[in-house]
Amino acid sequence: MLDKTYRPAEVEPKHYERWEAQGAFAAHTDSNAAPYTIMMPPPNVTGSLHMGHALTFTLQDVLIRYRRMTGKDALWQPGTDHAGIATQMVVERQLEAQKVTRHDLGRDNFIKRVWEWKAESGGTITRQLRRLGASPDWAKERFTMDEGLSAAVRKVFVTLHRQGLIYRAKRLVNWDPKLHTAISDLEVEQREVKGHMWHFRYPVEGMADTFITVATTRPETMLGDAAVAVHPEDERFAALVGKMVRLPIVNRLIPIVADEYSDPTKGTGAVKITPAHDFNDFQVGVRHDLPQINIFDRDARTIDEVPEGYRGLDRYDARKKVVEEFEALGLLDKIEPHTHMVPYGDRSGVVIEPWLTDQWFVDAATLAKPAIEAVETGKTRFVPKHWENTYFEWMRNIQPWCISRQIWWGHQVPAWYGPDGAFFVEETEDEARAAAAAHYGKDVELTRDSDVLDTWFSSALWPFSTLGWPEKTPELDRYYPGDVLVTGFDIIFFWVARMMMMGIHFMGDVPFRDIYIHALVRDEKGQKMSKSKGNIIDPLDLIEKYGCDALRFTLSALAAQGRDVKLAESRVEGYRNFATKLWNAARFCQMNECRPVAGFDPKAVKETVNRWIVAKTAELAAKVGTAIEGYRYDAAAGGAYQFVWGTFCDWYLEFAKPIFNGGDEAAKAETRATAAWVLDQILHVLHPLMPFITEELWGQIAERDGDLMLRSWPALDGLAAPEAEEEMDWVVRVISTVRGVRAEMNVPPSAQVDLLVSGLAETKRGWAKTHADLITRLVRLTAFDAQATPERVAQASSHGAAQMVVDEATLVMPLGGVIDVDKERSRLDKEIARLEGEIAKVDKKLGNADFVAKARPEVVEEQHERRADWAGAVDKLREALERLSGA
Repeated sequence: MLDKTYRPAEVEPKHYERWEAQGAFAAHTDSNAAPYTIMMPPPNVTGSLHMGHALTFTLQDVLIRYRRMTGKDALWQPGTDHAGIATQMVVERQLEAQKVTRHDLGRDNFIKRVWEWKAESGGTITRQLRRLGASPDWAKERFTMDEGLSAAVRKVFVTLHRQGLIYRAKRLVNWDPKLHTAISDLEVEQREVKGHMWHFRYPVEGMADTFITVATTRPETMLGDAAVAVHPEDERFAALVGKMVRLPIVNRLIPIVADEYSDPTKGTGAVKITPAHDFNDFQVGVRHDLPQINIFDRDARTIDEVPEGYRGLDRYDARKKVVEEFEALGLLDKIEPHTHMVPYGDRSGVVIEPWLTDQWFVDAATLAKPAIEAVETGKTRFVPKHWENTYFEWMRNIQPWCISRQIWWGHQVPAWYGPDGAFFVEETEDEARAAAAAHYGKDVELTRDSDVLDTWFSSALWPFSTLGWPEKTPELDRYYPGDVLVTGFDIIFFWVARMMMMGIHFMGDVPFRDIYIHALVRDEKGQKMSKSKGNIIDPLDLIEKYGCDALRFTLSALAAQGRDVKLAESRVEGYRNFATKLWNAARFCQMNECRPVAGFDPKAVKETVNRWIVAKTAELAAKVGTAIEGYRYDAAAGGAYQFVWGTFCDWYLEFAKPIFNGGDEAAKAETRATAAWVLDQILHVLHPLMPFITEELWGQIAERDGDLMLRSWPALDGLAAPEAEEEMDWVVRVISTVRGVRAEMNVPPSAQVDLLVSGLAETKRGWAKTHADLITRLVRLTAFDAQATPERVAQASSHGAAQMVVDEATLVMPLGGVIDVDKERSRLDKEIARLEGEIAKVDKKLGNADFVAKARPEVVEEQHERRADWAGAVDKLREALERLSGA
């Protein structure tokens, strides 16, 4: 017999360890089954499980478990990412505590130290994924710094360089002055800062007492100005285009150019152009062939390019000195408060400097063209579809991709420099030496490029490098391209797009057919989770408290396409109660001797109630399967929940009780067998969503010949029973309607009432007679008259009654003597008035343009949701009032 209480903390580790030990998650390359592939987005090796991970890995696991059960050779390829900067910072912090720097150790010893750290604690995230129930093929786990993946990185770099698609150039990058490396846009955090806008007057050369005023938030960069730009159609400056201004302090002549980048409606309409220290200015500089004057070093301190008195200053000290000198020269027009966005390094916490430096770049525009076409033609589709617009927007405006980083942990650039600076890009040092010898006509000393590659470069190869490329492996032939990628919208640009580019270029096909983009997990108020807000919910805490299945089911149920997940602990608690409901239903079946019967044929059942539940079970399996295949996780979870809690527990088992307790042995045997069969199908259907409790029940209910997770998905064709469904669905509607009205009218649960029915069709009169005892018991009736005359109805209603309509029939429930009808009418009126008052307050807020403009989007959405809830409640209350009035 099942224990009274389900204890997930005992059950979950037991099953997971057995599954993994038995190789239950493994894909089988030599299988005749059709392959199905999901590439796991590799979490950072430094990471630990957060709620975003919990969502994305739950959704992937639901897909992979379902596809296994449908007979596919399912590969969920696991692995972790070396996370260059993040990992290096972890180890550097450890060294800092020992008062040692990486430079003290030297590159080789530092890298050795990182590998030691990875061996000790780099498996945290994968252990936590196991706690979540994730079932990838762990035997195939890869790491982006594995030798095989490193070989793929070198091969791709060298190939792209030879094709002219990787090149070295001096361009602007996001430079972190603390970490001393270029970083990607993803690692830049835009923060709103209350600063100032300084208006400087630049004297126009050759025109006495004529100035052009520019506005800037970064006065210090004027030391590197190369031009002043005005809009070509701005009549205020038409006469000045082509003139020169004398740059104050620096005393250098710079041109006034016409460029559409200058916005006549902002600031003064004239903008200073500093090509070496602003991304937009860089583009203007390219268009007008302006000099790129770098004024900072790697620490963001001024260099020898600036006037002598300004050299060696921190950028903010230089700012202060520039402003003071402009004021002394009488060229400071004004200073205004100005709130603007400032880029910060998300790891270093310092302001990022656009800095001109030699870096390696990928010609992303060329690689993007076939990747754009693949989505345009439907080779790869986004789900939800609207995310393809985000993809197109970025891909059609893509810039050269800076792939070099000035750190030590990562894939070192496979380039070697000769004594004169010429470089040789090869896969190995021996090949580079041979190339250099051919170039110079003799052996020369080479120095390897010290930069490493952007983490996203190796991640871009993930769909094929993990399968053995560049070797021609059976896995590569079988599992590429993958079927679906499940990921968040925030890395469409940084990872999804790059995998598309690299996959098509090197494999000749897209890396995946579908890209399912899930939303953010927010708190219950719709706010983004953050440490500063103190609203972070730890998935491991929820698993500990409520069990893994409860968390997985919650995330699936809330994962509606296109909508953020609003997570409250109460939702997880609610789905823990759902697990308890399932457990108790299984115990009830056990206590009533419902055991699986060998050879049970669901098509052969005769009892109406059994034909009905068999048909409903077949509908369930089809509905949940279709929903999972369509990435409608919420529909899959919702359908399963409604069936288990409602159809099976609340209805079928209640309908079965009289049979279990009755004297018809044939009906009893059939119903026991049917209940056991339905419970087995429920366990199958729920397994992808709730793997642990379903596996535990599967093993405890009966002796089995294998684990549930490796059983086939129910194929339940030919089980429709329209007549039985129509009959029992009518019984459910009658009972539900009467129960609902009892609750609405505050009829005490213990009170027994009469129910009079008039207008029933002939067939339904037969149903009413058949199921009279059932209806009487389940809605607590003293009498059930299915053929009441109009006179009897009128008489019964004379002292107050509630009137209901079910299909063509009218149901009347006399309430005189059970409740105070007048008092109930008054209560309903007051409640309607109260809710309408609340609705009016919300309407006033939403009608206020200032409120809508200033409030956070989630606050506005919450107001709309409240209004909808209250409006729905008012409609129900009015219906209840009409029922009383109609009587």
